[in-house]
Amino acid sequence: MDRHRADQANIGFIAAIVAVATIGGFMFGYDSGVINGTQQGLELAFGLSKLGTGFTVGAILIGCAVGAFSAGRLADRIGRRKVMMIAALLFLVSALGAGAASSATLFILARLLGGLGVGAASVLSPVYISEVTPAAIRGRLSSLQQIMIITGLTGAFVANYALAKAAGTSVDPLWLGYAAWRWMFWMQVIPAGVYFVALLAIPESPRFLVVKRRDDEARTVLTRLFGAAEAARKAVEIRGSLIADHRPRLADLRDPTTGKVRTIVWAGIGIAIFQQLVGINIVFYYGAVLWQSVGFSEADSLKINILSGTLSILACLFTVFTVDRIGRKPLLLIGSAGMAVTLAVVATCFARGSLIGGSLQLPGHTGTIALIAANLYVIFFNASWGPVMWVMLGEMFPNQIRGSGLAVSGFAQWIANFGISVSFPAMAAGLGLPTTYGFYALSAAVSFFFVRAVVRETRGRELEAMLG
Repeated sequence: MDRHRADQANIGFIAAIVAVATIGGFMFGYDSGVINGTQQGLELAFGLSKLGTGFTVGAILIGCAVGAFSAGRLADRIGRRKVMMIAALLFLVSALGAGAASSATLFILARLLGGLGVGAASVLSPVYISEVTPAAIRGRLSSLQQIMIITGLTGAFVANYALAKAAGTSVDPLWLGYAAWRWMFWMQVIPAGVYFVALLAIPESPRFLVVKRRDDEARTVLTRLFGAAEAARKAVEIRGSLIADHRPRLADLRDPTTGKVRTIVWAGIGIAIFQQLVGINIVFYYGAVLWQSVGFSEADSLKINILSGTLSILACLFTVFTVDRIGRKPLLLIGSAGMAVTLAVVATCFARGSLIGGSLQLPGHTGTIALIAANLYVIFFNASWGPVMWVMLGEMFPNQIRGSGLAVSGFAQWIANFGISVSFPAMAAGLGLPTTYGFYALSAAVSFFFVRAVVRETRGRELEAMLG
């Protein structure tokens, strides 16, 4: 859709439904970030080892992988909105269960349920947004997903800090005699409830309705989005982009001519995996523990988390205003280069430290340099790979394979997330922080060449024009 067609769209209505969809991003961020600051409470309550802590922290990610894969396929059957509503209910149940858990097994089960919701929201929010927005402004509106993810993470950090401060520490009792770390999970009930209610007010994706041959409903939604004339044209385009003899299925991921998996699918999987191999979620899941390990207090570590979250939001705002101007691929390349350099600086700083009383102590101003480099890394990530990966996954696949492409890419993203997150405590203890962060720096460098060789630019192209 060109700029003129975008100007004819009902921007107010589009903005309203995009705002609701991005609450899924907020829940994604909150549910992922709430674990940061609760590790001490989990270890004391359940008697966990370091490996046990890593698995408990990473348990949500198994659910995320299953949720992402299942949601993409389920959304092709029952609709984007219905699956997002199921995700909202899973957030509610998970928050209540995790806070009330009396054993590690029950806690892991609750987090697995939350992971199903996070996985579903992670893939469906961006695809829903891409399917209801004009091509000319699709990138900036889809980028709001990452802002809401970071807002959710930051909201969790702020809530955790406030609750821990009110109680004294995260393991001290707060209201009704329950430890503060339990209330950190229970606070999630509020945004989860808001998300479910808000979803009742938005329409189903018109592209899903066309796939299901509910053409009258599709035209009604398209008319509300783009006006009557444009709605008729879009309905024809969407129908023409689908294979006439069958509805979307996983088998469509293979090229019918060669029988091989389509190149665009490998590109989506690669983008999804590299977003995790650069180690961003180590900052979000283990930030408090990491900064305490290099000499900062618990209170200061939680404040650093809040600072990182704030910088992340500002970086995402930069992307909102640039992604539709300079494109997706240039931002990914800039981000890869910036992350490789800043992660290398962090690794070098940690290499200069020494263990004193079981804690890594950094000499002179090295700790400050590490902190600055780490936050620059967060800025580079959230100005590029953070939002742009979700933008591209939501729009890069042709209509026929969008649900299936998202399913396998989302699954790969969360499996990589699980591997990086669960391995971090063991890697940090066994290989040391310098080697661990050196691996993340190397991954960022490799991602630069992957993007340059494989990724196609999608800026300004209609979803119906995407090639497989």
